Amino acid sequence: MPGTQRSAHNDVYHDADLDVSSIEDNPSQPLNTAFESKEKPCACDYKEVAINKKSRERMSWGCMYALLGLLVVCGAINLAFLALGVFILREPDWMPHWGEPGHAGEGLKHYPTDFTRDIVPVPAHSHNDYWRRIPFYEAIHYGLTSVEADVWLQEDGELLVGHDEASLTRNRTLRSLYVNPIKEVLDCQNPDNEFSHGTRNGVFDTVREQPLMLLIDIKTDGYKTLPVVQRQLEALREKNYLTYFNGHEVVQGPVQVVMTGDTPFDLLIANTTYRDTFFDAPLDKIWEDSPERQAAIAVGTLTESDGIRQHSKLKKRDAASPQGLTGTDGITGASFTAENSYYASVSFRDVLGWPAYFGNLDERVLATMRGQIKAAHEQGLKVRYWETPNWPVGARHKIWKTFLEVGVDVLNVDDLKDVTKGAWKEGASWWFW
Repeated sequence: MPGTQRSAHNDVYHDADLDVSSIEDNPSQPLNTAFESKEKPCACDYKEVAINKKSRERMSWGCMYALLGLLVVCGAINLAFLALGVFILREPDWMPHWGEPGHAGEGLKHYPTDFTRDIVPVPAHSHNDYWRRIPFYEAIHYGLTSVEADVWLQEDGELLVGHDEASLTRNRTLRSLYVNPIKEVLDCQNPDNEFSHGTRNGVFDTVREQPLMLLIDIKTDGYKTLPVVQRQLEALREKNYLTYFNGHEVVQGPVQVVMTGDTPFDLLIANTTYRDTFFDAPLDKIWEDSPERQAAIAVGTLTESDGIRQHSKLKKRDAASPQGLTGTDGITGASFTAENSYYASVSFRDVLGWPAYFGNLDERVLATMRGQIKAAHEQGLKVRYWETPNWPVGARHKIWKTFLEVGVDVLNVDDLKDVTKGAWKEGASWWFW
């Protein structure tokens, strides 16, 4: 059949990869001519393609190995320069036995106040300091000027230190971890000898007028716990180491005790002629009552909720005894002054929200912070934000830097070594670790 032959021809043309339509358009063209115009590939062509493919693969692997080798060489060079830098910058270990018995300078190695020599104080607070391997001592080793102890009053009248009740032990007390060690260091810094009488030096030998802040966070009933805390400070009080208010002015001492947590403000200020414990004032309340905030709300640059704790959103424990609010009923933000308070603090997360992943703060947050800081400074208080982002490290560094730029007085930190390196101030930091 003619149709059958045509179909067969089409199959042949298809197998030969021919342009069948061209033959159909010119049926007089001989079939052998059509086949001559489209030669079938020979075996050597396939072999050449395979060889080219292998060559390209070898070239790709070669480039990869070359790049890897370059990275290894660069890494080795960097390590070499690092090792050389460490060697060059390392302090020469010359006269290592100077001052020791039987060596040059015998008996001259130490002096009475050398416990903290070469330590430069930095405006940072050791958050939950009792978590450190060596509470208090580790903080001053790195130069931090503020430490924190959470206290829990027991039935026997002892004050145990820990983050929660499960972490408490009988021997970790306010006196054993803080009061007694602080007194011992201050005794070293204020020797009673023929050259020194009645000094009030602080813990840091390099800046002796720098006071240490002891922030005591009350975790049990504040009205019962505060009087016990004040009694247990007697070892520091009798040596005249405590900062106190005498009814007219604040007399600065080597240690200033600041009370936070469930501390009742009304009980703390009850004694109007002498007190040596100060309040951790609520920064958001100071800001809430400031005329500048009310003016900003009136013109629409701020809302009623900006920078203010929303108590319905607080964690259960914080809602039960929010920092800086116990015993403040009927008291305005203007009541918190340097005569009764030291810090003006608030949870960064609760009043300003959580910043972006990279630590960027938007202009509304920055404006609120500037307003809060200005209001606190006008009342003579130091600003501290707690519950700030701790990770990623790069975000933490950026927030620290921003805090200093807008005027935050004390950084609330967990990594003591990191905050004292100083490299984060220049923006140099690994992002994740």
